[in-house]
Amino acid sequence: MTKNKLLIIEDEISVAKQLKWGLGKEYEITIASKADKARPLLGSGAFPVVTLDLGLPPHPDTPKEGFKLLEEIVTLSPQTRVIVITGNAEEENAVKAVALGAIDFCEKPIDLKLLNIILSRTFRLHELEEANQRLQQQTGKGGSLCGMIGVSSSMENLFDRIRQVSGTDYPVLITGASGTGKEMAASAVHSLSSRAKKPLVIINCGAIPENLLESELFGHEKGAFTGAAGRKSGRFEQADKGTIFLDEISELPLAMQVKILRFLQEGTVERLGGTKTITLDARIIAATNINLENAVKRGAFREDLYYRLNVVPLTVPSLKERPADILVLAHHFLGEEILSLGRGQVILSPAAISALTAYDWPGNVRELRNRIRRALGTNPGRVIDPIDMDLKEARVEPKKQKLSTLKQAREAAEIETIRQAMALTGNNISQAAKLLETSRPTLHDLLKKHRID
Repeated sequence: MTKNKLLIIEDEISVAKQLKWGLGKEYEITIASKADKARPLLGSGAFPVVTLDLGLPPHPDTPKEGFKLLEEIVTLSPQTRVIVITGNAEEENAVKAVALGAIDFCEKPIDLKLLNIILSRTFRLHELEEANQRLQQQTGKGGSLCGMIGVSSSMENLFDRIRQVSGTDYPVLITGASGTGKEMAASAVHSLSSRAKKPLVIINCGAIPENLLESELFGHEKGAFTGAAGRKSGRFEQADKGTIFLDEISELPLAMQVKILRFLQEGTVERLGGTKTITLDARIIAATNINLENAVKRGAFREDLYYRLNVVPLTVPSLKERPADILVLAHHFLGEEILSLGRGQVILSPAAISALTAYDWPGNVRELRNRIRRALGTNPGRVIDPIDMDLKEARVEPKKQKLSTLKQAREAAEIETIRQAMALTGNNISQAAKLLETSRPTLHDLLKKHRID
């Protein structure tokens, strides 16, 4: 398990050794005896928390050097939280240190139990601040969340729900058709949670042979079976303090479902061939592309496990259910791929745009990305046509009912022209306005007038 990194700035060798001995089990400790040695370490940004003795060389009998370094830390490592170590008669220095930005202080002689409590609280505060910062950054990016792209109302609702879920440790059940991005949704929940710095262990339940499943998930002891030459930790142990993502949860055999249920109830596992109970702290996120309620009725999935997993349900909509996102995703994937290939500008022809929006996308987002790659792999030119993506050209069927007035005909033509301009520019209003040779406010008014999403 990865330990939190702690920098101890202390010039007294005996005190430094005491702290390293007393805190070494909990933290990965680095010691700096002088301010000059501490500055590059702080500048690396690798230490969330620092303990700082105010009495440092060349003036160890005064707090001068300690206060100077404390003021510098704000610039060197703004995210680092500082706990000041002071003498038991130096309350004035402790108060001044807090005013300069220290999060807390601990008096000498150091009480290791008290310091451990202060450290634990400070690391937790740092994690919460980072999680909040990540959330604010993601909220500021319109139409995206942790790599997920979407401007449709269904995706905006999903993004909101992911942000809410990330603030808890409850089990999450993600449902959706194959290729919709369930793994990305699980990764987003983990990335926005307080567990973001800990492992996200992804387990595809349908890809592991049944006879190896228990050993893979929970580990085994030496001699547990033929070929078990030594002890092996399982994927659940590797996810301690982090998140486990069980993809295709419906593929788990019933016997293994019992063990997952036990972990959800008690937070414990046992290695195959072992007798020791191992307590773990890992959040469970599961995903499936089938209806688990129907699986429960058929006896293929345990009812009690289903209700344990389905505390917070998330549904990732199919691409067919979010047509507003098709062209946004297509332009996004096209941009990513031409960048990775080092190619110049490549655009989608009007026919390609019509074909993209007319297609049903049974393979969802995964299929869309693959068809963009197919086009770039077979067409070295600058314009992508439907044939490059193996899509049929969309044919517009004549309307059965004729327009009754010239006004209606003009409006229909205006709507179609605006839709084409928006599609060609990936819904970029500024670019679409230039294409239509009109102003942005005018285009906004026309979009509102014709109720074009």
